[in-house]
Amino acid sequence: MHIQLQNICVPVDFSDTSVAALNYAKALAEAFHAQLHLLHVLVNWIPDGDFTVSPEFYVELEQAARRQLDKLLTAQERDKYRARLELLTGMSEFVEIIRYAREQNIDLLVLGTHGRGPIAHMLMGSVAEKVVRKAPCPVLTVRHPEHEFVMP
Repeated sequence: MHIQLQNICVPVDFSDTSVAALNYAKALAEAFHAQLHLLHVLVNWIPDGDFTVSPEFYVELEQAARRQLDKLLTAQERDKYRARLELLTGMSEFVEIIRYAREQNIDLLVLGTHGRGPIAHMLMGSVAEKVVRKAPCPVLTVRHPEHEFVMP
């Protein structure tokens, strides 16, 4: 059996675990000469009640997320991995990740997991778990970077 990876996607939320996942993805992209996709999803959150959010607030959120996304790779790394930095907005991180993976013919998703406790998991669910269940491609999950195989 021959494994060929052409497109590797790393959904990032700028946490330590997503940075660890990015380190794995960079190593795999280099090994397979694959294109690297960095994806951040801004959740289009609409609060309940009398609290209103101005459109300017969302513009500021988007600009801040774009700046953080831009910092994840150097210019040299962007060229080396033919990187695509994507910022999407949607009602659900999980839905947007799955949609992007399908539309861009992603061969592998590399996803950091936060390892929340059982109560938080029960109440909020896990984006990683939902992605693993519904992804159109294999998913490599990376836990907190205590046991790192890939050196940054």
